[in-house]
Amino acid sequence: MSHDAGRYFAAEAERAEGALPRWVELDEIEPVRFAEGLEFRPLLGENVLVNFVRYEPGTVVPRHAHEEEQVTFVLEGEFEFECDGETRTLRRGSVVHIPPGVPHAARTLDTSCFQVDVFSPPRRVLVDALEGRTPPA
Repeated sequence: MSHDAGRYFAAEAERAEGALPRWVELDEIEPVRFAEGLEFRPLLGENVLVNFVRYEPGTVVPRHAHEEEQVTFVLEGEFEFECDGETRTLRRGSVVHIPPGVPHAARTLDTSCFQVDVFSPPRRVLVDALEGRTPPA
């Protein structure tokens, strides 16, 4: 199937005033921690948040849901991921799309895991943590 490469690689697009690229080293992103053995390094854009996540062995992320859409993909290691009642072992190259409001949880067993979460719009609780705010209970 052929696609319109000219449209995909268009040379011009509307640019927001003051919009500049940012170059970031992952290790320079200040870590955010919500649970033992779990480290987030979130990078906030205007309409998206990319969260680089490291799990130590034996880490548990409790079942939860949120209004932001999420895509999770594994770069290294593996973990068990439960989404809407179905559990799978995700490994390098595995991807899961989580629509808003769908409950999910995760845990590592004997191995560590490095994965990336992409949130749209940006995940509010992470934005609050980056801005030093405590979200309301």
